[in-house]
Amino acid sequence: MERNHSIKKYDTELQEIRSLLLEMGGKVELMISTAIQSLVERDSALAEHTILADLEINRLEMLIDEKCLEVLARRQPAASDLRFLTLALKIVTDLERIGDQCASTARRAKELNDEPLLKPYIDLPRLAEFARAMVQESLDAFVKEDAELAAKVCGNDQFVDDLNIQLQRDLLTYMMEDPTSIQRAVKLIYISKYLERISDHARNIAEMVIFMIKGEDIRHSALK
Repeated sequence: MERNHSIKKYDTELQEIRSLLLEMGGKVELMISTAIQSLVERDSALAEHTILADLEINRLEMLIDEKCLEVLARRQPAASDLRFLTLALKIVTDLERIGDQCASTARRAKELNDEPLLKPYIDLPRLAEFARAMVQESLDAFVKEDAELAAKVCGNDQFVDDLNIQLQRDLLTYMMEDPTSIQRAVKLIYISKYLERISDHARNIAEMVIFMIKGEDIRHSALK
C-alpha cells in the first residue's frame, strides 16, 4: 500500500512540474503579445506591465528548477522520467530567456512611444505573432509528445530569420535616407532581433522535445 501511495505521489510531482511549465509558457506567450501591442498602440503603461511580468517568469523559473532537482534527488528517476526532468530544466531556461527578450522589447517600445512614429508597424507584429505561435506549438508538442509538430517548429524558424533580415534592410534604408531616423531605426532593429531570438528559443524547445520522444539529438545537425 505504501508503495502505491509513493507512486501516486511521484506521478503528482511530475504532473505539477508539467503544469508549472505550461503556466510559465502561457505567461511568456502573453508577454510576447503585450510587448508588441505596447509598441503598435503606443501604450507605455502596457509596456511597463510587460516589464514587471518578467519578475513572475523569474519566480517560476526558480520554482520549477527547485522542484525538478528535488525529484531528481529524492526519486532517482530512470529512463523517460529522467529525460523529462532534465529537459524540463533546459526548457525552463529557454522560457526565462524569452521573458527577458519580451521585457527588452517593452523597454524599447517605451522609448519609441515618446518619439514621432518612424513608419507604420506592419512587419514587426507579423514577426511577433509568428514567434509567439512557435512558442505555443513547441509547448503543445511537449505536452502531446508530438515529434512531427516539433519538427514543424524547427522548420518555421527560417521564416522568422528571413523576415528579420528583411526588416533590418528596410530600416537601414531609412537610416541612409534620413539621418534623423537613425536612433529610432536602431531601436526597431533591436526589437526585430529580440523577436528573432524568441523564435530561436522556441526552436530549442522543439529540438529538445524531439530528443525526449525519439532519443535523437538534432541540435547542430550540420556538424554531423
